[in-house]
Amino acid sequence: MNKSDFLYPICRVLTVLAVSTGLVACGENSLFSKDDEKILKEKQIKRLIPSHVSNRESWAKDMNDIMDELKIEKSKENVCSIVAIVDQESNFVASPRVPGLGQKAVAEVNTRLKEKFTDKLGATIGTPIAGYFEKVLKTQPTPENSYLKQMAKVKTEQDLDVLYRQIFDYMSKHYHVSALTGAAKLVGQDIGERMNPITTLGSMQVLVRYAQDHERDRMNVNELRDYLYTQYGGMYYGIHRLMLYKADYDKPIYRFADYNSGMYSSRNASFQKALNTLTDADLSLDGDLLLYDKNEDVQSTKSSTELALAKLFAQKGVIITARQLRSDLREEKTEDFEKTQTYLAVAKLYKQKTEKEMPYAVMPQVVISGPKLSRDYNTNWYASRVNGRYESCMHRAKRLKTS
Repeated sequence: MNKSDFLYPICRVLTVLAVSTGLVACGENSLFSKDDEKILKEKQIKRLIPSHVSNRESWAKDMNDIMDELKIEKSKENVCSIVAIVDQESNFVASPRVPGLGQKAVAEVNTRLKEKFTDKLGATIGTPIAGYFEKVLKTQPTPENSYLKQMAKVKTEQDLDVLYRQIFDYMSKHYHVSALTGAAKLVGQDIGERMNPITTLGSMQVLVRYAQDHERDRMNVNELRDYLYTQYGGMYYGIHRLMLYKADYDKPIYRFADYNSGMYSSRNASFQKALNTLTDADLSLDGDLLLYDKNEDVQSTKSSTELALAKLFAQKGVIITARQLRSDLREEKTEDFEKTQTYLAVAKLYKQKTEKEMPYAVMPQVVISGPKLSRDYNTNWYASRVNGRYESCMHRAKRLKTS
């Protein structure tokens, strides 16, 4: 599959207006346009959604409308990519149930509560707030029906999310810390969003922060969270996250890996692997070229990748300053990284040493863990599972013309 099939180019024979309004040049009874058989219609999208889905018509309509809204070509490849991710993440359930979630959430509170607060807020503020949070969990709104007892009964991540919001709302109205400068302003909406462990939501498990960065309507964070649990909202931001960036991947499995471990992580992992070939470094192929804190902000400390690059360039006489190197690496989550002096220099050195072009992508090596999972997995497991669903969908797509 080539790049033009997988990304979102404007259709060959349809104008932007036609794509955005869904006006495809098809006869009423035909499954495919005579002008362009690549463009799927809503009834075809329905046939690509697995038969186990109870409301295929509704999901197909929303998928069709979202792809129109985002101007994504409704090719088999693109539709099947979306279908595969939704099926993997939620089996097409807008607010999926998570087996054992309540007990897992309670276990997290019992074993890692203080650690989580001090990690996010620092020991000075985090320690006393963690203590108060634990007291609230056990005694409010009543000891007989405490938040902790309610937590043990939650069935979905939405249940747990809403409960956490209620807890932090209670704290914002009752917690007073005059002795701790700056602590009071953290209590409430700010600290609630910062400490809420439910960070990926809905049928496509989209990061709240990503949705905030690409918000389409004026919503506060709680409204946005609620919207992500709707069928349309969860798919809108998930499809946006999956499809709306350009990458030269020759196989969809790398984009599936990126969906799990971060945009361009497959490309960046290949860059790290090339560095291992050029140096004596043994870099982890995690796709992160810089170090990031818990809020996904770049840290000032140099990563192993950055140190290996500086050493390599010094040895090979490549004139790239430390400031320029850091500036280039800050582009690692964008397509523009491929145009930087750093990327081009490594590609050139790789070709000189191996007489081959630097591979564009490899599978990132990232461990997946969390209270919503029964055990730890890795990105290769995730991407392979999604790819299997994608191939099943493409098999269904081959039968569309004669169905």
